[in-house]
Amino acid sequence: MPVIAPVPAARPARIPNQRDGAEDGVAAGTTVDHLTETYRAHYRSLLGLAALLLDDTASCEDVVQEAFIRVHSARKRVRDPEKTLAYLRQTVVNLSRSALRRRILGLKLLSKPMPDMASAEEGAYDQLERDSLIKAMKGLQRRQREVLVLRYFADMTEAQVAETLGISLGSVKAYGSRGIAALRLAMEAPV
Repeated sequence: MPVIAPVPAARPARIPNQRDGAEDGVAAGTTVDHLTETYRAHYRSLLGLAALLLDDTASCEDVVQEAFIRVHSARKRVRDPEKTLAYLRQTVVNLSRSALRRRILGLKLLSKPMPDMASAEEGAYDQLERDSLIKAMKGLQRRQREVLVLRYFADMTEAQVAETLGISLGSVKAYGSRGIAALRLAMEAPV
């Protein structure tokens, strides 16, 4: 038995809306084709406008692209297609202002260096001293190194070091004093 498919109903003819020139109550506005042509014709001039307000090319390009995206998503609100360029220009200006506000806020929120912070030269010198200390520590006997690390870097008392290493309190004192003496010699020796 043949299958009978329903016949689609005929669509009513479109009647132009007399009020705004749109058809079937669809709001008039900038078409995608018109916006594309505006993009092709005015992209560089809008980029130049953004460049007057911002300082780097990447931000200018981002602002102009974002302006086109925003006007594209709101193109139905642009009633007169001749005003599309004006909307784009105003959007570029507003987005540039927003970008500058974000930058200024970011600069205000950056932590300012404290006056007692070391300079770069002092930091480099401190790094050299640390490197030579590590090298000198590696030259110590194992037990001396363990005692000094636990005592001064882990900030343990002599009794805690003795308990941790399982040695007497006198041994901790002896290894510590010999280790410090060896470090002094190694640090004072010419490199």
